[in-house]
Amino acid sequence: MAGIPLSDDYPVRRVPTVTYALIAANVVAYLVSPLSLLAFWYGGQALPRECAVEHYFLRWAAVPVELLGGAQVEGSDVCPDPGHTKVAWVSAFTSMFMHGGPAHLIGNMVYLFVFGPVVEDRLGRLRYLGLYLGGGLVATYAFALSQASAEIPLVGASGAISAVLGAYLLVQHRSRVVTLVFIVVPVRLPGWALVGTYFVLQYFLYISMSTYPGSESGVAYAAHVYGFIAGVLGALLMHRIRWRSGMRRSDVY
Repeated sequence: MAGIPLSDDYPVRRVPTVTYALIAANVVAYLVSPLSLLAFWYGGQALPRECAVEHYFLRWAAVPVELLGGAQVEGSDVCPDPGHTKVAWVSAFTSMFMHGGPAHLIGNMVYLFVFGPVVEDRLGRLRYLGLYLGGGLVATYAFALSQASAEIPLVGASGAISAVLGAYLLVQHRSRVVTLVFIVVPVRLPGWALVGTYFVLQYFLYISMSTYPGSESGVAYAAHVYGFIAGVLGALLMHRIRWRSGMRRSDVY
């Protein structure tokens, strides 16, 4: 992502309970997964742990070919599938709370911790939760459409968090964000510059990967781009509805 944000200067008016709950859900989901060394119940031997990870992804991660109506993907010969029935659209939700490693998890949660409370405060808790989950779904299915035959699992909250960044650009772009540039230099940047740079970078990488198929990086840039766009459009719609409902209430009173 474009820099590491540390804090936003917008004074939120209430505790961002939805954001904190989402962060907690993501952290707990990782800690109880076979990817976490704290999940000792999966055993300490390499092969059983690797098979547990493979089965975990097959069962709960979003796989493009499954989402678009293809057959359920089976396990490898080394790790035969113990048998499970997967509901593809459910995996589009569960994949949002899965991460491939601690760095993946921490990077996503840092962005959610900084920008989530602002968007939650501006939109309201229920609208914010709807935007987060809806944006994540759009990002997941958009990625699936861009990789229709892929059997590689998609995991991570990046698509949903990109929707939060898109909403932030619309509802609170005037804030300033303390950001670590080059990992060590703290700089106060306009919020619009930071999230705008993020979108431009993700879009450039998405187009580059599409143009040169042999240069895949393992990052779902399409999910980031479409999640961001979904966040902008969702926030625009929610903000308009909120404004119109406020006008109606003022007319009544």
